[in-house]
Amino acid sequence: MANIGTVLKDEIARVARKQQRAELAQLKKSVAQYRSQIAQLKRRMLALEQQVRKQARGTGRAAPAAAPEDEEQGPSLRFSAKGFAAQRQRLGLSAASVAKILGVSALSVYKWESGKTRPRARQLEAIASLRKMGKREAMARLAA
Repeated sequence: MANIGTVLKDEIARVARKQQRAELAQLKKSVAQYRSQIAQLKRRMLALEQQVRKQARGTGRAAPAAAPEDEEQGPSLRFSAKGFAAQRQRLGLSAASVAKILGVSALSVYKWESGKTRPRARQLEAIASLRKMGKREAMARLAA
């Protein structure tokens, strides 16, 4: 004959499994709904991307007409992390001294050179002036 403890333990396990099945059924139903919603959103996003591509192809010829407005604001300045590091080395300056010339922190210069961040527009202008600078002028700015 079975021990009352084992019978009680078996009954508790059976009731727990029944309760788990009920909760898992609700979770499975929710997961199925979420997956179908995600699939629907993906299809919608794909359709919208295709629409954007079609419109871009159609208006691609009209885009150059808007370009002269941008030139009135000033030339766009390009930035390259490798180019910036090469410029600093060409001038023979440390990151801290370049930071002092540009009016930023040495950490900013380090992050720009490593490509982790990009300088803001105001700082891009200062970097552009650094490109035109020679070693003597850079040393004179450091001394000042």
